[in-house]
Amino acid sequence: MNSRLSDNLNGSPDNYILPFFWQRGEDQGTIREEIARIQEAGIQALCVEARPHPDFVGPTWWETMDAILNEARSRGMKVWVFDDDHYPTGRAVGRLIGAPRELRRLFLREHHIDAIGPMKSASFSLRQPGWLDRQEEDDKLIGVTAARRHPQSGELTGELLDVSEFVHGDRLIWDVPEGFWRIFVMAETPIGGDPNKQDYVNYIVPESVRVLIDTVYERFYERYREDFGKTFAGFFSDEPGFYNDPAPGFDSKLGKSMPLPWSGELHALLRERVGPEFAKLLPLLWHEGGKRTQALRYTYMDLVSRLYAKHFAEQIGDWCRSHGVEYIGHLIEDNNAHTRLGVGAGHFFRALRGQDMSGVDVVLWQLVPGFDETPFTWCAGETDSEFFHYGLAKLASSLGHLDPKKKGRTVAEVFGAYGWAEGLKLMKWMTDHMLVRGVNHFIPHAFSQKEFPDPDCPPHLYARGQNPQFRYYRILNEYTNRMAHLLSGGRHVASVAVLYHAEAEWSGESMSFHKPVKELLRNQIDCDVVPIDYLLESAVPEEAKLRIHEETFDCLVIPYSEALPRDLFLRLFVYARQGLPLVFVDGYPVRSSEGEEVAEIIETLSELSKVRCVKLDELATSLKGQGVRKIEISGAHPYLRHYHYVHSDLDVHMFFNEHPYEEIKTAVELPAPGDVLQYDAFRNELFFVDGQFRQGRFGMSLNLSPYESATFIAGEKEVMQLCNAKREAIHTETNISIATLEGPWTLSMASSEQYPRFQHAGKLTELQDMSAPGRFPAFSGTFRYESQLDWTPAEGPVWLDLGEVCETAQVWVNDRAAGIAICPPYRFEVGSRLREGSNTIVIEVTNTLAKKVSDPFSRFAQWEPSGLIGPVRLIDNRS
Repeated sequence: MNSRLSDNLNGSPDNYILPFFWQRGEDQGTIREEIARIQEAGIQALCVEARPHPDFVGPTWWETMDAILNEARSRGMKVWVFDDDHYPTGRAVGRLIGAPRELRRLFLREHHIDAIGPMKSASFSLRQPGWLDRQEEDDKLIGVTAARRHPQSGELTGELLDVSEFVHGDRLIWDVPEGFWRIFVMAETPIGGDPNKQDYVNYIVPESVRVLIDTVYERFYERYREDFGKTFAGFFSDEPGFYNDPAPGFDSKLGKSMPLPWSGELHALLRERVGPEFAKLLPLLWHEGGKRTQALRYTYMDLVSRLYAKHFAEQIGDWCRSHGVEYIGHLIEDNNAHTRLGVGAGHFFRALRGQDMSGVDVVLWQLVPGFDETPFTWCAGETDSEFFHYGLAKLASSLGHLDPKKKGRTVAEVFGAYGWAEGLKLMKWMTDHMLVRGVNHFIPHAFSQKEFPDPDCPPHLYARGQNPQFRYYRILNEYTNRMAHLLSGGRHVASVAVLYHAEAEWSGESMSFHKPVKELLRNQIDCDVVPIDYLLESAVPEEAKLRIHEETFDCLVIPYSEALPRDLFLRLFVYARQGLPLVFVDGYPVRSSEGEEVAEIIETLSELSKVRCVKLDELATSLKGQGVRKIEISGAHPYLRHYHYVHSDLDVHMFFNEHPYEEIKTAVELPAPGDVLQYDAFRNELFFVDGQFRQGRFGMSLNLSPYESATFIAGEKEVMQLCNAKREAIHTETNISIATLEGPWTLSMASSEQYPRFQHAGKLTELQDMSAPGRFPAFSGTFRYESQLDWTPAEGPVWLDLGEVCETAQVWVNDRAAGIAICPPYRFEVGSRLREGSNTIVIEVTNTLAKKVSDPFSRFAQWEPSGLIGPVRLIDNRS
């Protein structure tokens, strides 16, 4: 039997969960209790975060850390550490306050003055205009450029003059030629960017980043070196980025009025790449000025993103690996910020290159079931729902698949700041959303030790014992660890590589990568997102396919790009000549990012037999016609997701219904060497699947409730025989109702503190929303329903289907536990527990704390009713 499947069935999967564990200076007894609750929830690691500890890396902090490490060591748990005293990473515990200029953040700023000529010996102040004097004594002049303007539109014509030689002190004295001119003053300044990040490291200066390493990383190593690589697993960075834009948002692209990240090294590299006239061209970083504009912007973004990667993430990652621990974390990717400045780091793949896992986070209602196209109102305005649903997780898992350093690992920070309206039902949906896209490690947000209620970004998973769903949280974690274990240590299978669009966006008009990814995923065609760097550095064409690390793709899809780097055109030409299909979406490029002539290359490339252009809405149909989709699905099911993962002796196929309300009923045909089994990761059991094997493919029906996933395994006959699968059939389309429980129901209730001491709450003749007006609108906890059922025994399995539940259900039949369900379908096998005559049915339904505790995050959400809504039915599989 496959070792990972065997690990699961034997109850010994590895741990893939490391929740945030917030520290504010609690006593050691509280710390030990919370760690016990974390392990009680089926978790064997934690990530310590100062949130906010009053003395990070000070004496009382080390007392806290000693207690945590001692307790974790005694329990065999792993400890990760959030690497700064506050998010985002980069404050270096305030060590850069008052630091020398060479260690501080630097920016390139511009201001401009308008002029009209001709005028001899015109003079201009180089100080920034305005009513208030700005602090400029620390600024260093980089250059002064005069740009001719169109007399009517005022736009720059492209004629630029370097007038720096005419600067005298803080004045420009210049003979203004005839016409309209705009004089740009560019200066290096330590003032600018996000005012809350003024004393952060300069992410593109190695000595500045070294301050963070010396202040935090070296201090931990000095104290806990014997634990490094053992109990002490590594460090976590949270949302580092440029933060050069003083305005909040995710649109910090060149062309926007904002100071730009800067350093002496970047200055020198720009001069080297652009040439001696580079200073004259600098205004084009902010203003349109002809054909040279996009080439300069591409060059700047290419350089600054490489410097960030080298001096921040790679420097820290190299330090960690040389000290026997690992380095993980994530950026701000929100609403496409991953290719931009501001809160972004310029280039997702480069920025995380130094880490040992790929990483991403989902917080603040960025993912909402059903809102995969329609924008959703959240704290930052409206979501780009297509990006969050079709881009975010695939972006992260693609890096995990393609970078050998990652070992196939991608970690997602999940659940945070959704408010108490989020319960286990949504958490399970979010977990499956990540798993089916290749994410296999999780950082739940969070365990807080503060007295309840802590207003800081709920939900809190234990909440000092006040979270009524905590006793079921272990169910989700056991499921997560089993699925992540099965989807790790092997190889992901995808047919399509989709080009990452960062360089295209820097160079002109472009289509975001998630647009074609959306079309593929909605048609059960899996893919990875591939950056240009990998195509140029590590990709290998093999037998008309593209291989990168352990991934092999049947074709390369290129989202519309007005321009791409010249070296990529040359490489694409080689790929196509060797038989790799290239699919351009919505048009071919028209120029190179560098501004070099490539028209002949593009024309020759477009004429090759393996190269074609398709419209976005025809992409999936076109690829299916090529045989790119390896499974067959009857009908169109845009909310059905599929993920294929391969071990040496076993194929794993995961399916997930992402729709919040609609069932999926279809027929599926999988490539398989023989019979297929279904693995139920909640029950940790294998079942035979009713289907038909023919010519290397296995056909079966697939029926999924909303929120439901199904995992199938296929292998050689000898392997499958060792799996000891059960003959019990999984519910199919032949399910029919044989009885409906009409009640009456005896109702009792218990809060989290009271459970399991219930208080009688009356009789119900029909099921209803228990939070409705006149019922219990402010109650959070558990509703207990008890009723009687008269039963005549029937042959075969019988299930109790609860219908609609809000939201966690536990069932007993005649005092025998029948199971727990944290999401649909709320269906329990009860045939073996029923007896002839009268039977007692008990159903406990637990809601979230949203009804009891008001929090600002839940106000963005649609709240569910409370309790058992039904209908409650007995069903069987009679044909």
